[in-house]
Amino acid sequence: MRSTERTGPLAPFIARGSPLIADGGLATALEARGHRLDARLWSAELLVSNPDAIRDIHAEYLAVGADCVSTASYQASFSGFRELGHDDAEAAGFLELSVVLAVEARDQYWADLANRAGRLRPLVAASAGPYGAYLADGSEYDGRYGVEPRVLDAFHRRRFRLFARSAADLVLCETIPSGLEIEVLLGILAETPKAWAWMSFCCADGARLWDGTAVEEVARLCDRAERVVAVGVNCVAPAHVGELIERIRTRTDLPVIAYPNSGEVYDAHTGTWRWPANGAGGAGEPILGARDWIARGAAGVGGCCRVGPAGIRALRRQLDGVTPGPSGGSPGGGSGSSGPRR
Repeated sequence: MRSTERTGPLAPFIARGSPLIADGGLATALEARGHRLDARLWSAELLVSNPDAIRDIHAEYLAVGADCVSTASYQASFSGFRELGHDDAEAAGFLELSVVLAVEARDQYWADLANRAGRLRPLVAASAGPYGAYLADGSEYDGRYGVEPRVLDAFHRRRFRLFARSAADLVLCETIPSGLEIEVLLGILAETPKAWAWMSFCCADGARLWDGTAVEEVARLCDRAERVVAVGVNCVAPAHVGELIERIRTRTDLPVIAYPNSGEVYDAHTGTWRWPANGAGGAGEPILGARDWIARGAAGVGGCCRVGPAGIRALRRQLDGVTPGPSGGSPGGGSGSSGPRR
């Protein structure tokens, strides 16, 4: 097991010997409550218009058993707010608010002593989506942005450092489809003292990120970095998760956390979801494969797009009493056997 110096805020969850349960899709739960999320900022638009709705969804995920809730900032960025007429001070305020809302929901939940039985104090992860989320054109499922590293650095650095100074327990860099973008984020982390980061990749299949980078390569980079507390995959088809876990485990013994989508495919041009015609996406509730993923070495599981509170409740019930299995390999060994907006 990794030392607490490596696993940081995740250390208590790793030590307890049962899987961490992440939350599900924020936009999914908001839409189920009747909120329209067709603006460019997606769920982050409610930071401006209806922040109470976001706090309520965090509270709902905590109530159904989530050990970690992620903030409503996946689609939010200084660049994105600026294009909608907000200055940088206002943008910073909205990003800070995203953390405040999640922390308030967590603290209110934990203040009720009845909620503490069999639980550890839940974590708040500040969600930092990829450059493709700002583009809002489905680029999470491409990763070939065609921009220089300095562009990615400028996009991520200020938001990352704001989150590192916030009350969030860690920064969650999620749905990252590009090996280059992972390198840039790790560089920012190295230059941000006291920050903890969880890196989650978006993959095209069971072996590669969307830009073609082998998942073993980015896992190796994360393993070498200081203050990366977990790696994993999200917003991928459930059918690919098991192989991805095994491949990641050949390059690191960091905790692996997987939170796939429902198996449906997002069409960025129409803004709609559909089941793949040939079933290749692995249609079906992600929770059906959760026990297998734990057995293959995952330390935590959850849901992404199209997985709501009911799915997380079922996941918690399914995994109560389950102990994570051995890793899929040792670091340095051989190879192992989506909707973009949160």
